[in-house]
Amino acid sequence: MGEYSIGEALQHFLNKSHLKRYVQAYQIEDIWKDLMGATIAKYTDKIEIFGSTLIIHTHVASLKNELTYQREQIIQRVNEALGKSTIKDVVIK
Repeated sequence: MGEYSIGEALQHFLNKSHLKRYVQAYQIEDIWKDLMGATIAKYTDKIEIFGSTLIIHTHVASLKNELTYQREQIIQRVNEALGKSTIKDVVIK
């Protein structure tokens, strides 16, 4: 058995664990304002990940419409921020 740093061991654990999506959703929420801007972040209620789908919750109808048109950019920005191609689709609720 080789030597691992704490970060590598934690990453390995998360990759095998069902907690991975919660950690990634938390990471995205943490940088959401930088990715999408203050106004969008202000009216985003919740962010979840199920499989490779990012689910964005908002109660503002006009924001739902705007985010729908920005799906590809959201996927690209989030994947760049996470450092891997985790997200394949975006659903706005």
